[in-house]
Amino acid sequence: MSSLLQRLALHPVGTDLGVLEETESDHGAGTYGAVGARSRSLAAQLRGVRTSLAGARIAFLAPPSRGYVDTLLGILLAGGTAVPLSPLHTSAELAHVIRVAQPEVLITTNALADKLEPVREGLPVVVLDRPRKTVFAHDAEPNDAAPAIMLFTSGTTGKPKGVVLSHAGVAATLGALEEAWQWKRTDRLLHVLPLHHTHGVVVALLGAFWAGAEVRFATFDPKTVFERLAHSTVMMMVPPMVAKLVEALEAAEPAQRASMTAALRSMRLFTCGSAALPASLHARFAAATGHAILERYGMTEIGMALSNPYVGERAPGLVGTELPHVAIDLCDEAGKVLPRGEPGELRVRSPQMFTGYFGDSAATAAAFDAEGRFQTGDVGVRDERGYVRLLGRASSDILKSGGYKISALEIEEVLRAHPDVGEVAVIGTPDETWGDIVTACIVVRAGREAPTLEALKEFAAKELAPYKLPRALRVLSELPRNAMGKVQKQALRAP
Repeated sequence: MSSLLQRLALHPVGTDLGVLEETESDHGAGTYGAVGARSRSLAAQLRGVRTSLAGARIAFLAPPSRGYVDTLLGILLAGGTAVPLSPLHTSAELAHVIRVAQPEVLITTNALADKLEPVREGLPVVVLDRPRKTVFAHDAEPNDAAPAIMLFTSGTTGKPKGVVLSHAGVAATLGALEEAWQWKRTDRLLHVLPLHHTHGVVVALLGAFWAGAEVRFATFDPKTVFERLAHSTVMMMVPPMVAKLVEALEAAEPAQRASMTAALRSMRLFTCGSAALPASLHARFAAATGHAILERYGMTEIGMALSNPYVGERAPGLVGTELPHVAIDLCDEAGKVLPRGEPGELRVRSPQMFTGYFGDSAATAAAFDAEGRFQTGDVGVRDERGYVRLLGRASSDILKSGGYKISALEIEEVLRAHPDVGEVAVIGTPDETWGDIVTACIVVRAGREAPTLEALKEFAAKELAPYKLPRALRVLSELPRNAMGKVQKQALRAP
C-alpha cells in the first residue's frame, strides 16, 4: 500500500481517531473508523462497476460533506485516480473536465445528479445517497508512483489542464506541512475552501486527515465563521476571506466585537494562500484579531513550496522560505540564477511535483526548463533573510482573483461569442481584496451597441463559473497592439 494510504486511512473499523464533523445538513459526525468503513464499502461497489480500477480516473461531484470525504478516500482505496468536480461549474466546464480526464465512472449525489446528466456521455453513474448494499473488500495496492488525484488548473493555453498528482507527491506535501505547521491529532480544522483545488483538497482536507485531526465544513460568511472559530484551532483562507473577516470586526459594535474576538482564543493557526496577501491587510487582521496570518506559496503542479515560519517572524507581504526538501531558484529568462535582491521567475524542484498534465505531453515538457526545474510563471524577489516576496505573474494571461488561478484566454473565448463584442482582451485590475479583478476590455462590433457589464456576465454565466465572470467592463475604440498585431495588455493596465 502507498505511503499516503498507510497514513490516511485508514484505520480499522471502530478505531476512534478523532471526529469528522460535517455540515449541519448532514446531521451527524463520524469517527475515522466509520469513514474508513464507508469508504471501503464504496471502493468495493466501484469494483463491481469496473473490475480493475488501477489508475482509472473516477470523477465525482459532491458538496463539502461526509459523502465527499467517503468518495475521495473510497476512490483511493480502490486504486483509482480521484477527479473532483465543482458544483460551481457550468455544464460546459464540467464537460471539458470529463472530456480531458476520460473517467471510467462518475459519482454524484441525488441533488446534483441532474447537473451531471447532460455531460455524462453514457458513463456509469454511482449515486451516493441512494440505498446500496454494504460490501467490504480488501484494499487495492497502489504504489507510491501511482496517480492519486487529478486537479484542473488554468494555463496559458486557455482551458484548464488536468494536473496528475501521485500518491508519493501528495504524501510529500502533507509530510512537509505537518512538520512546518505542527499539525496535531488534537487540531480542529474549520474548512471553508472549495474542494476542487489543491488548497482545499490537499493542503486543508488531507492535511488534517494526515494528522488524524477533526474537520468541520462550513460555507464562508463572517457570522458563521466567528460562531465556529470557538470550536476550532486551524483555519485556511484566501485574501478576500481575510478582508471580509476584518471588515466584519471593524464594523461591529464594541460588545459584539468583544464576543467575536473571544471566539479566537482557541485558534493556533490562520494561514492564507492561493494569491498574494497585501501587507496592509495582514496588518489589519493582526490588529483586529491578535493573530499574525501565516502566508505561504504553492501551486497545483508543485504542491506547497514556501512558507512563513510557524515559530518566528511571519513577515507581512512575503511568502517565506523553502519548505523541507524543496529547492527554489529565482531566474532570468535564460534560466540563470539571480542574486538576492534581483527579481526573477520562481523555478522549483520538489518531491511534491506533479507527474504531468494528463494527455498533454507537450505542455508537460514545456513546463520544465533544461535543468529540470518547473517554471512557475510567478515573479518574485528574495530578501537578505531568504524570504520571498511575490511581484506578480510573468504571463499577462494568467490572473489570480479571490484565490483562483484564472485563464484570461478562456474568458476571452467565451466573450467573443457575444453578438455585441467585436474584440476583447481580459486583464486583471489590481485590488487589495481580490488580488486581480477580472476586467473585460471590449471593442463594440460594428453596427451594435455596447453591452452592459450585467449583460456580459449573464451571457458568460452559461459557460463560466461565477469566479471567472468579469467584474469590471471597459469599452474602447480599439485595443492597443504592437507591430505584430499582438494585444498589449500592459498598456491596458496602465493608469
